[in-house]
Amino acid sequence: MATVVVTGANRGIGLEFVKQYLAKGDKVIALCRNTSDELSQSDAKVIDKVDVSSPECLEKILPTLSDLKIDLLINNAGVFANETLEHMSVKTLEYQFRVNAIGPLMVTQMLRQQLVKGAKVAMITSRMGSVTDNTSGGYYGYRMSKAALNIAGVSLAHDLKEQEVAVALLHPGHVQTEMVNYSGDISAAVAVERLIQRIEELNLGNTGTFWHSNGEVLPW
Repeated sequence: MATVVVTGANRGIGLEFVKQYLAKGDKVIALCRNTSDELSQSDAKVIDKVDVSSPECLEKILPTLSDLKIDLLINNAGVFANETLEHMSVKTLEYQFRVNAIGPLMVTQMLRQQLVKGAKVAMITSRMGSVTDNTSGGYYGYRMSKAALNIAGVSLAHDLKEQEVAVALLHPGHVQTEMVNYSGDISAAVAVERLIQRIEELNLGNTGTFWHSNGEVLPW
């Protein structure tokens, strides 16, 4: 039985990770700002009031997990906003950086001593953070923050290799979640099934890879 920690676990992709890893018989610790009925009724250990955008919050809550031995850390928490050149908010830009890029890095840094030998870290990112793949512009904060998350993930892949911990940068696909007003083309269940397969394929030989959930290696 593996021990899995998931951030942003109360809904969407995060909740689906919780459900599928529980179904595998794993122990799941679900971190979220506010729990949901479905999450609370699951067999996961739920820790709410976890705001990954707040270092002070993380410094207060994550030490309570100091006795935990983690096999898989899934940094899933994220936010999305659609800025254009005509309509842009510095406050929104900064918030996306705090949640999408700085938050996952801080969570990993604070839990790194709990990662066992052979553990894995999954960063749920987006192909919208790819410079090569950007053919339409816009979405400034989301694209920039996911690009920042990608480079943080590659640095973590190098820095955690000595600890024998592998890191994956994972794009779920266009998933039908509340974040995109359910406009995606695949369900959260299908996306997570694919993501779990990518996580299972992750090792120290391919650590730092940027994958689509369908197995395609994405360009930076």
